[in-house]
Amino acid sequence: MDKILLVDDNPAVLDALSLLLEIHGYTVVTATNPVAARQIVNYQAISLVIQDMNFSADTTSGEEGKQLFNDLRELNPHLPVILITAWTELEQAVELVKAGAADYIAKPWDDQKLVNTVANLIELGKARSQSAQLVKQQSAFLDAREAAARVGLVYQSAAMQRLTDMAIQVAKSDISVLITGPNGSGKEKIAQLIQACSPLKDKPFISINAGALPPDLMEAELFGAEPGAYTGAQKVRIGRFEAADGGTLFLDEIGNLSPAGQ
Repeated sequence: MDKILLVDDNPAVLDALSLLLEIHGYTVVTATNPVAARQIVNYQAISLVIQDMNFSADTTSGEEGKQLFNDLRELNPHLPVILITAWTELEQAVELVKAGAADYIAKPWDDQKLVNTVANLIELGKARSQSAQLVKQQSAFLDAREAAARVGLVYQSAAMQRLTDMAIQVAKSDISVLITGPNGSGKEKIAQLIQACSPLKDKPFISINAGALPPDLMEAELFGAEPGAYTGAQKVRIGRFEAADGGTLFLDEIGNLSPAGQ
């Protein structure tokens, strides 16, 4: 059910509008000041806002309403906002409509006209939201294909698209990732894709076959060693962790390590 936010410091106005809209099947929430209105929009799914232009006693400038409108636009640029105005505020209301407000109504309002306007704006808002979602999905699809191509991944199946989308989503987080799959399934390519889509894309990507590490050299291989640390160690050895510092270390076949090695 569509939820409408009413913002007015006059309880009589809130009651009248609430009754009118609830009769026509809308869920209504109310706020008597801009602070409460911002909190509601921030934390609830609001389909449309109907707001007054003034919220303080003896204030007729409309500046409070203008500021609230701008704040709501910042919180949700696609949220339809209808302005309730007195005849003395029409000029400012027209200015806000030019700035993106959906419409304005003058007091006293015509009930049927208001209900029709609300219905039309909510439907228009849904259509715009769906259109924006489609554009976003198409953009994400193209971004995924481009990122995959950069690391040599070419695919057509929906399953690979889902895998690529998941890798791109994971890349946004600074966490360790476990990639599972049979030999030859492209786990290293997915690791490269995650890095390519992350803030670390220009940092080192170091891959090591952990399952092939000799137990007696694993520590030196991963963490480095000083000269003389083991037989044949004649110079400083940079470990893979140090080489990958700031970037990505891909430990391939880590499941083949002994429990002690893991």
